[in-house]
Amino acid sequence: MNVAEIMTQLQAMGSESIKKILLKHGVKEPFFGVKVEHLKTIQKKVKKDYQLAKDLFATGNADAMYLAGLIADDEKMTKADLQTWVTEAVSNNIGEYTVPWVATGSRYSFELALQWIDNSEEHIAASGWATLANIVALKPDNELDMDALRALLSRVVQTIHSSPSRVRSTMNGFIIALGTYVASLTDDTITAANKIGAVMVDKNGTACKVPLAVDYINKAKGNVVAKKKTVKC
Repeated sequence: MNVAEIMTQLQAMGSESIKKILLKHGVKEPFFGVKVEHLKTIQKKVKKDYQLAKDLFATGNADAMYLAGLIADDEKMTKADLQTWVTEAVSNNIGEYTVPWVATGSRYSFELALQWIDNSEEHIAASGWATLANIVALKPDNELDMDALRALLSRVVQTIHSSPSRVRSTMNGFIIALGTYVASLTDDTITAANKIGAVMVDKNGTACKVPLAVDYINKAKGNVVAKKKTVKC
């Protein structure tokens, strides 16, 4: 399959009702409004394709960009590829899901995540925190820098409430992932989550709610939560 064939399929799969919902959730034009389940039918045919993923992402169409993340060969992605993707990921679903998924599977995950969280662009910083959340959910604990994670935990406590809305949301997700998937840091994370309390995020009038981190972590405490096999969905 090539880009032209896939774009034709995506257009045919598009739905105005889905598009209206996605617009409220921060997905930006252009896109057709394709359900993820339909994107996965194409993913099953293509499987992994490094160049096709890059070409689809370059269309700027949010449906194609999401599909690009599903078929990307993460290990082949270069720093330049990932930097281009995070810069262009202005839609919430691309910046907070697609790019972090692919970055997490790359050789540069932690390095780039740390760079991105320092970026002044809200969508890039949000991608950085989402990448960190994926890293701790996927990587074995012996591959994690615990001292660095403790420092990031302290940073969240100090800055979450003064950060932009999208960054607050992904910081909160990082706290939940850290407390759930890294057992040795669960108590530290619960302490931090109690200090943070409720996190307010602009959800653009949708019914989505920001999870209270301490509640999620307490539910997992004492249970063995297996690392994810993949962060892509």
